[in-house]
Amino acid sequence: MTKVLMHGCNGRMGRIITALVQEDDQVEIVAGVDAYQGAENSYPVFDSLEKCDVDADALIDFTNASALGDVLQYCVKKKMPVILCSTGYSKEQLQDIKKASRKTAILKSANMSLGINLLLKLLKDAAKVLGPAGYDIEVLERHHNQKLDAPSGTALALADSVNEAMDGVYEYVYDRSTVRKKREKKEIGISAVRGGTIVGEHEVIFAGTDEVITFQHTAYSRSVFGKGAVEAAKFLAGKPAGMYDMSDVIRL
Repeated sequence: MTKVLMHGCNGRMGRIITALVQEDDQVEIVAGVDAYQGAENSYPVFDSLEKCDVDADALIDFTNASALGDVLQYCVKKKMPVILCSTGYSKEQLQDIKKASRKTAILKSANMSLGINLLLKLLKDAAKVLGPAGYDIEVLERHHNQKLDAPSGTALALADSVNEAMDGVYEYVYDRSTVRKKREKKEIGISAVRGGTIVGEHEVIFAGTDEVITFQHTAYSRSVFGKGAVEAAKFLAGKPAGMYDMSDVIRL
């Protein structure tokens, strides 16, 4: 049984993960941390990490980038593996994560969905075949109208996966409205759509002469991200210090 400390337990994703864990006999949430104390929980909830004295095998953080300092300090002190599910970290914060990983196990992913992380692997294989053959590559993402960042971290991760497979030869283009010229061969266009309540849609297009190959992932609810976080916690519990990602979880 994997014992989890849920950081941000009363937020939207925290509640989703709590519900998922109740249906999983391999994991349990032994405590939560959240500034909001008005919810009913089946486990003790503390208003700050420093007040939490419950032992756990792993911490899932589904809050925001501003909480990173406290999370890393707590997990390094406790030698507790941590799954970082937030996005938007600064360069300095990414360095802090790397430094902390020397003392405890850290898993960080731009997207916790098992499907997206499988797609990252498939894109590398596709790029090695279709890139040298001259196929144009475009990434399109769609999200709800409340999302602040554009393009999404997942869209960038998808583009990075292609680019890594091709030794970094591609440049990213986010806006073609300011120039009038033909598309360059060594570019990846990245486009963002915002509207309604779209949970998350990502599409990668390889467009060649007389044929188009499309890879697409659609998230119909946020539960797919919660499921990935739970699987990551089960995987990371007991692991030695170091950096991990979702490809380790799904054993690609």
